[in-house]
Formats: sequence, C-alpha cells, structure tokens
Amino acid sequence: MAVAGADRVRVSRRNTEATVAEDSMAVAGADRVRVSRRSTEATVAEDRTVLLRRVRPYGEGEPVDVLVSDGVIAEIGSVDPPAGVEVVEGRGQVLLPGFVDLHTHLREPGREDTETIETGSAAAALGGYTAVFAMANTDPVADNAVVTDHVWRRGREVGLVDVYPVGAVTVGLAGERLAEMGTMANSAAGVRMFSDDGHCVADPLVMRRALEYSTALGVVVAQHAEEPRLTVGAQAHEGERAARLGYPGWPASAEESIVARDCVLARHARARLHVCHVSAAGTVDVLRWAKEQGTEVSAEVTPHHLLLTDERLATFDPVNKVNPPLRAEADVRRMRQALADGVIDCVATDHAPHAPQDKDTEWAAARPGMLGLQTALSVVVETMVRPGLLDWRGVARVMSERPAEIVGLPDQGRPLAVGEPANLVLVDADAEWTVRGAELASRAANTPYEGLRLPAVVSATLLRGRVTSREGKIV
Repeated sequence: MAVAGADRVRVSRRNTEATVAEDSMAVAGADRVRVSRRSTEATVAEDRTVLLRRVRPYGEGEPVDVLVSDGVIAEIGSVDPPAGVEVVEGRGQVLLPGFVDLHTHLREPGREDTETIETGSAAAALGGYTAVFAMANTDPVADNAVVTDHVWRRGREVGLVDVYPVGAVTVGLAGERLAEMGTMANSAAGVRMFSDDGHCVADPLVMRRALEYSTALGVVVAQHAEEPRLTVGAQAHEGERAARLGYPGWPASAEESIVARDCVLARHARARLHVCHVSAAGTVDVLRWAKEQGTEVSAEVTPHHLLLTDERLATFDPVNKVNPPLRAEADVRRMRQALADGVIDCVATDHAPHAPQDKDTEWAAARPGMLGLQTALSVVVETMVRPGLLDWRGVARVMSERPAEIVGLPDQGRPLAVGEPANLVLVDADAEWTVRGAELASRAANTPYEGLRLPAVVSATLLRGRVTSREGKIV
C-alpha cells in the first residue's frame, strides 16, 4: 500500500478500500498468490545454508552446531560446514523455536501513520518472532476477505515474519451482525482466528452464533472480555489508587463475567474459545474451572500484565493507559503463577502503536495501548525465568509452541530437531539492554519501559532458514 510522503498522511477510508480491492484481485490465479519481487527473493533465500555455531538448544547442555539448509534443520552436532556457508556465531547462546504472537495491531490499512505491516514485521523479527496475528480493528475493518487477503499479501511481500490476519467476528466490530467468517476462512489468507478485539462481543446470542459457526469452520474465536455496561467511562483498574486519583474504575468482574459466560457457550457449542489479555486474578479461577469441565478454552497474558501494576497511575503518564488496565500487585502475581501452571496458555503482546497526538495528552483523552513486540522476551525473562517460574523450555512453550497449537500452525512452534522447519530465534541470555522508544523499529514510540534495563537480547531470528534479523538489525 502506498502511503508516501514526509508527513505520512493518513489514508482515507475510500482510498484505502480502493487499494485493498486492487490487492484482493491480485491474489487470484492457480495458487491465489501474487508474488512480489521481494517475496520472490525471500523464497530463494530459503534455499541458503546457514550454520549456527555453538548454540544451546533450549539453553541446555553443551553448545552444539546447528546446520540449516533448504528451510529446515539439517544437522545438529559437530558440523563441518561447506565452503561459503553463512555462519552465525552462537557463543553458547540459547536457541529456541521462533516466537508466535497471537495478538498484534499492525494498523494497516488505515493508520499507517502509527504502524505498517513492514515496520511491525521488522519489530517482530527483532523481537524473535516468526509469526504474528494482525487484529481486525483496521480502517476499513477486516470483516471481509478483501481486507484480510490484502493484509496477508502485504505480509508475504514484506517477508520478515508470517503475517496472519485476524477476521472480525461482527460487521464493523459493531457486535450486531456476524461478519463473513466462512468466506474469510476459505479465502487465500485462510483466516484461522476471529476477534472483535478492542470491543467485546457483548450480545450472548451473537457470541453463541459465532462459536457455532467457528465449530463448523474449524477456527478459533478470540474474545476481548469486557462487559461494556460495567466499564462505561472506565479509565483505570477499579481500586484504591483509581479512587484516590478520581479515575472511574474498570472492575475485574467485567472481565470475569464475560469469560465465565463464554466458557459456558463454548462448551455447549463444542467450540474453541481464546481469551485475550487476561488481567484479573478471578479470571484465572474461571479458566481453571472451565478447563476442568472439558471446555476447549485457551488464554493469553500480555508482558505488561506480568510486570506492571496500577502503581503507574501515580505518574499520570498516558503511556501506561491500556485496556484491560494495569491491575494490582496481587493480580500480577496470579498472572505469573497461572502462566507457569498452564492455566494461562501463552504470552501475547497486544502490540498497540499510537501516534504522539493520541498518547501525549491528558489521561482521559489518551488512547489505550502500548508497544510490545521487541520487549516481550525480555519481560518474560525478567518476570518468569529469573524468579524460576519457567526454564527456557517453558519460554518456548508459552511464546512459541502453545500459541502455534492454538491456531493450528503446522510449521511454527516445532521442536528443535533434524527435519523440522528452521523458524528459530537465538537469544543472548546473559546480555542486558536499555529500552529507548525512539530506537525501536515500530513507527510509534509508546513503550511503558522507557529507560528500563531489561535482560536477554535477541541475537538472530530465522524464518524458514533465512536470517531476518541479526545483532539488532534487519537483514
């Protein structure tokens, strides 16, 4: 999509729809894929041979060499590389399967002033991701195959990570009429997940119908769990701090009640339900109960809900405004334990870039959301690995294997073994770095971790055997 110019003008809805329509036509043909020059080069690059020298799979044992050829792991051990092979020096660093993010906002089409598929893909690759799911709250909304196919095709053209569009559950995210779920699921993009994220599918009849259709289509419905009648005007976690500062509260019951309702609906529909950005301790109890009842429900937690609390309200800085809100220390502790126990299945970033004018304003007027793709691993290491709640195999489980399983990605989240796809990330577990929003790859800079010193640095990311990022730079 062309969004040229120094001012990065916001594309009008009419122009965006015209461009998207043109892009949709481009996916027709025998394989329904229009391959750009760049994506062609990416495909050729998969045939390259790369040697990862002296790496530690899952952070275990003595360093070994891993030879990657034709997009798969060809050999593990002591490898004598062929002449001219590309070598990545591991220096004993941790090798993991590439990360999968079920929850990102790439803003294209419609808000290319805040993020594009290209800049978001770069941030993802630098953060160790090899697949991301782009939420449907774009402009126009991804509630039809024209838009979802456009997002999918743009991801292929960029070629840094696999970009999977998330289809809207309802038309225009309005919560009233079901979107074209079947058309999107059977389109070139092959949509695997549907969500009105940013809005709750509040009507139980609409949600029930969506779950029933999802069963027939073999897809997942992801819910933004927020009972809207309980959060009218809400600005922060309902608690002592919000009351003292005069902020209307966002009660935990608004999340818990929707999760409980939807788990019951999903069980009766024999559907797969995914709960977005769990934040409240009580929701963990609901999820545990639902799983014990045999409900096919999965859940994610964001890095910021593993680390930050509503103590940040005292700064009055809208960079800390997010939905659901940062909650109390007790909630954060429950999020960590639930992730370690498997009640919460995975980590998802809810990467939400915003323009300065949408964040650098008074709290009530600011848009909720924060960056997350490049800092996610470091926050997980800080909150889960350093305290001993997860080892590196556990990190692989919650950031790669389990999210890939939830949406059925056959070539992501795979074991580090010969013959498996070479979607990989190399991590320097001993390094630390200082977060600077202006230095991140995203077009926006709204990180809540500005100036924080965090552990673990992504040294390299490989997508199907092709190095996409190395030593903090896109390759």
